[in-house]
Amino acid sequence: MKRDATGRVLTGNNQSGSCSSSDSTKYVGSSSSKSLHFFVRNSNTNVIHANADDTVESVHEQIRKKTKIPVLEQGCIYYRGKKLEMDKTLEYYSIQKDAQLQLVARVRSIKHPKAWQLVNKLVSTIGCLCRGERKSVRANKIVFDDVQLFINMSSKLNDGASSFSHNQIFVSGGAAAALVTLFVSPITGNKECAEEAIQLFLHPLSSDTVTTESHTHSVSIILEFCKLLSDKTSQENLLYTTCRNTLKKMLETLQLVHGDKGTVVIQGLSLFVSELGRKVIKGLDSCIRSQQIAVTSLLGDVRDFVSFLTPLCSGLGMMNLLPICLTDLLPCYVMELGTLHVIFLEMLGKIDKCLEELETWVDRSKEKIDSLRSGWGQYLFILKAPNTLSEIYKGAEENVLSVLRSRQVAFNALILHSRRSDDHRWILEQKDLTSFESRRHLTMMLLPEVKDDGRMFEMLIDRKRLLAESFAYISKADVKNLLGGRLFMEFKNEEATGPGVLREWFCSVCQAICNPQNALFVACPDDSRRFFPNAASDVNSLHLKYFHFFGRVIVLSLVYKVQVGILFDRTFFLQLAGKTVSLEDVRDADPLFYSSCKKILEMDTELLDSDALGLTFVREIEKLGSRKIEELRPGGDSIALNSKNRKEYVNLLIHHRFVTSVSHQVQNFAKGFSEVLSDISLLPFFFRSLEHEDLDRMLHGSDRAICVEDWKAHTGYNGCKKTDSHINWFWKNVEGMSDEQRRVLLFFWTSVKYLPVEGFGGLQSRLYIHKSLNSPKRLPSAHTCFYQLCLPRYRSKAMMQKSLQIITQEHVSCSFGMG
Repeated sequence: MKRDATGRVLTGNNQSGSCSSSDSTKYVGSSSSKSLHFFVRNSNTNVIHANADDTVESVHEQIRKKTKIPVLEQGCIYYRGKKLEMDKTLEYYSIQKDAQLQLVARVRSIKHPKAWQLVNKLVSTIGCLCRGERKSVRANKIVFDDVQLFINMSSKLNDGASSFSHNQIFVSGGAAAALVTLFVSPITGNKECAEEAIQLFLHPLSSDTVTTESHTHSVSIILEFCKLLSDKTSQENLLYTTCRNTLKKMLETLQLVHGDKGTVVIQGLSLFVSELGRKVIKGLDSCIRSQQIAVTSLLGDVRDFVSFLTPLCSGLGMMNLLPICLTDLLPCYVMELGTLHVIFLEMLGKIDKCLEELETWVDRSKEKIDSLRSGWGQYLFILKAPNTLSEIYKGAEENVLSVLRSRQVAFNALILHSRRSDDHRWILEQKDLTSFESRRHLTMMLLPEVKDDGRMFEMLIDRKRLLAESFAYISKADVKNLLGGRLFMEFKNEEATGPGVLREWFCSVCQAICNPQNALFVACPDDSRRFFPNAASDVNSLHLKYFHFFGRVIVLSLVYKVQVGILFDRTFFLQLAGKTVSLEDVRDADPLFYSSCKKILEMDTELLDSDALGLTFVREIEKLGSRKIEELRPGGDSIALNSKNRKEYVNLLIHHRFVTSVSHQVQNFAKGFSEVLSDISLLPFFFRSLEHEDLDRMLHGSDRAICVEDWKAHTGYNGCKKTDSHINWFWKNVEGMSDEQRRVLLFFWTSVKYLPVEGFGGLQSRLYIHKSLNSPKRLPSAHTCFYQLCLPRYRSKAMMQKSLQIITQEHVSCSFGMG
């Protein structure tokens, strides 16, 4: 005779809950008659005659008549490893003719015998109260004290497994069910007695022995209270909602494990996921009709839904049940997880209709939809619910992706209205569904915000010692100080200060550190703006510290939204993203190397096998005029290159040339970058969330020539009008400039040399031309902080052109800005 972990006697082939999927389809209703006979076993076997639509409670009543044991003291009936709820029908559980059910007896396990004795006493006391056989005041105190004693006993156990099995006795022994029966009892005082006792599990009395961990282990008891109260009371019942909210908070920190604990939690959680899922679906119907009001009121239900859904998915995953094929569901999960799949499909369908409705609003005028758009970002949190639910079922993720593909316009509009406080990492994993603007918006929310509380991190830099002094400030700074206030920059012996000077500093420092003379980075042969780490950077004894410093500078430039005018080579970007570097990825970094590798891969087999190249698995490195040999793999100097190993050879060569040789440089850059992120684990996620071209746009900005019409459209006037003659002369002169001269003029005006990809519309504010009271013999001046150009009233277009020619000489353009 076998017993399971709770002491149940296992009989027949299907008592463990491991019956075949075909068994689960033999519903009672499929027979011509609903008359049943089956066996309930404990120490004795009782034959029960019933109809399929009879309740489990009626079976308990038959057992009472046969055994004289009160229903409250009988324990629980199990079928196929699952406990049967009192108010459910036999048909609900697919009870078949000749089935064998198990009545779980109490005090049948040598484990925790005192707990069983206490639970038996508690159930007996509650039974007397329900029958009106005891004086309520005295009995109420006994119930309260016994529950408190049970909690204290559990808290003294040394490990989680023992605590959990101890608490399961409270459920299996019927104490939880007895308390709920007491709660709904019409006898005066019973409800208050039950509520006080149940509250002990929700809010344990202050005690040195009742720890947070031991309180968390009572999750199965609170879960049982939730299920029973849901059946016996309304969903609006205060005690029920309190139990459910407590359970939700506990599940946020609970670590599910394999075995009984996971099974109990999963079977129970599906009830609340289904209940809350239905509420979300109902709310989504309202969202289709009235967007802002409905979505705001729905968020609470969605948060509750996700709070229960997340541990359910986690538990299924830890039990190796994810993803689930519906046709292969274990019988004990058929009802719960089958229902959830229906909810998933209904919820996704409602979301699809919501997004379809939103698409009709995307292109409408700003004034008409500002009130609606304020709630749009909240739809992403709602959309996360079916996305999480899709993790349970095979093929369900494609259902979600299909909806998002068909509603990309609305999806990206929602992203652009999302908030920093929300968790949208799941969206970043769907790069093919998002636009550059969406990816940039989401990754920028991974960066810290610039605090503007009056505190500043001040730097006074000598232009002649730009790199060395900047390195001293930034590399030695505590990250808290860097992020504790705004960066404030000032060049020695210059009056200009403020954001304009800071923008200039970012650009100048990045250009300086990538200067080939510093041997830290190497420029791509065909694109002098694009750089990757120099394997020979150790000629500078501080090279790794400079890479760490550069990582900080780059992430700070992103935080301050400054386009610094440099680009990362693809090999560098892929390493930061934690991805493999392939042959096609090295084309820009070293075209000659790329060409040589291609030739090896495409070379005639016979020629290569003849050892015509004379190559082995080694790489020759030249450094400071000397050469050395490094093996690509152990014993590489004795392994000849041939047609069978050439792919391996090329892959090892690429890895050594672009990864191994610069690994320390990349690691130190990544460390500096991630320190500002304040979570090193976010670094690869940050770069994986972007396309290489996205980072190009964020670091360098637009590659397009400056559009004068766009410039005009984003320029305002103070003290003058756009129709004034000298304003017309100004724009005529700008139109006649080369693109490089325009960039120098823009830099003089704003300290912005590289426009965002959106052009002038992407700048942080409009540009302004102010009327200057200076003599027409004076040159223009600028307040770069405020994007202001102070333009004297020149007497002719030629005079203005001469002045502009002077300031568009790059070597003097920075001397006139006033911050």
